[in-house]
Amino acid sequence: MQTVEPQDEHRWLQQLVGNWTYESNCSPDKPDEIFKGSETFRSIGDLWVVGESTSEMPGGGASTMQITLGFDPQKGRFVGTWLGSMMAMIWAYEGFLDDSRKILTLESEGPSFSGDGTTAKYRDIIELRSPTERLFYSKVLGADGNWTEFMKAHYQKT
Repeated sequence: MQTVEPQDEHRWLQQLVGNWTYESNCSPDKPDEIFKGSETFRSIGDLWVVGESTSEMPGGGASTMQITLGFDPQKGRFVGTWLGSMMAMIWAYEGFLDDSRKILTLESEGPSFSGDGTTAKYRDIIELRSPTERLFYSKVLGADGNWTEFMKAHYQKT
């Protein structure tokens, strides 16, 4: 197996490394439902980053989530996973940076909100606003072909 040299995309991910606090809203139609949490990102060598976060859950209780991110030079795409203590599914990501190199869009497919056993397409988006501020938001693709935001979190590096 050949060793991979870090590329610009791998270096981009290193900006996430560190300790963060955040506030999130999982119900855009209920702006007063804000939940707080913290996240720590660490490197696995120069090619991967792993983030682990804890937060309150809507309705009460604690949750733990983990995200892994890297870049696959053969695919020319970012790759990763997301999992949370509140569900039995691991989400697989493939994604890309926008032209400004500030927004990473991660695409996935999983159970739809309908609960009828169908799947939907999702996007989790990481937007770097500065070295100490970022946004994370999630969207779902509707039957009408439009993306609807259903969660947003604002992060500050500590």
